[in-house]
Amino acid sequence: MQYNDDAQLDTSVVQDVRSSGRGLPGGVGGLAVGGGGIGIVGVIIVVLLNVLGGGGGSSGLPGGIGGLGDVGVGTNTASVNNSQLQQSCKTGKDANSNSDCAIVADIDSIESYWSSETPTLGAGYAGSPTVFFRGQISTGCGAADAGVGPFYCPADKKVYIDLSFFDELKTKFGAEGGAFVNAYVLAHEYGHHVQDLLGIESKIDHQTTGPKSDSVKLELQADCFAGVWANHATTVPSANGKPLIASITSADVAAALDTAGRIGDDWIQSHLGSGANPSSYTHGTSTQRKKWFSTGYSGGDPAGCDTFSASSLG
Repeated sequence: MQYNDDAQLDTSVVQDVRSSGRGLPGGVGGLAVGGGGIGIVGVIIVVLLNVLGGGGGSSGLPGGIGGLGDVGVGTNTASVNNSQLQQSCKTGKDANSNSDCAIVADIDSIESYWSSETPTLGAGYAGSPTVFFRGQISTGCGAADAGVGPFYCPADKKVYIDLSFFDELKTKFGAEGGAFVNAYVLAHEYGHHVQDLLGIESKIDHQTTGPKSDSVKLELQADCFAGVWANHATTVPSANGKPLIASITSADVAAALDTAGRIGDDWIQSHLGSGANPSSYTHGTSTQRKKWFSTGYSGGDPAGCDTFSASSLG
């Protein structure tokens, strides 16, 4: 994937708290969506629950974000410092040489697309900042550590990611990686934001698991929404009207599909866990994840992403 050298980047879509260290526990409680968006196994989200308020739940995969109870409130939070990004990330040319700037460009493009598209689906669009953090972060859905992977929190309407996650995809999962894979991951999380705005996320049953569960359908729809954005990515303008993304190649799409195949419940549980257990599925199988990203990418229409009414999930 190549970015347009002349496109203008807007770093305000990011809240960079990496220089402030760990955010302290705080927030209002709520249910984070997507368990990292891709269901990582073997690492547990750090949930700091009020001792008396309790609460629990599990996404069914170790490392997924389950139902969170009342979260203890801290007095300090991580401070945002975008100064480095503002200095380094000005144009698409910067995105072609700087991975942080590439992430900014991805988010700019994804938000720009959905800000125009969501109103046609019956809801207004409100921006969702992506928070760059290191190690541990306080969110409206509780406190999470980097191991959980990227996730979307409906309680504060933000996407959270420790960027070291992209290295984990390659080292732990054997994924090819690359700029378009990173964009796919982010687009999946923004798919959850769109679901939130459309009222889909609030209506589903987050507690049940299994191949036909609402959780699986929610995740597959977010994959499809990611594909829809990718279909339009080379035409989405930046702030100065120039398209942010100049080209997406067939090799880029193949790398994204390779990643989708490695983050299905069955692949993760078989390769990184103790064996596949369909009753615990929360994100869909490798085949399903590839199918629904491809559905969005080939059709380019959010209306084709209704996993909740589909006769078959694949």
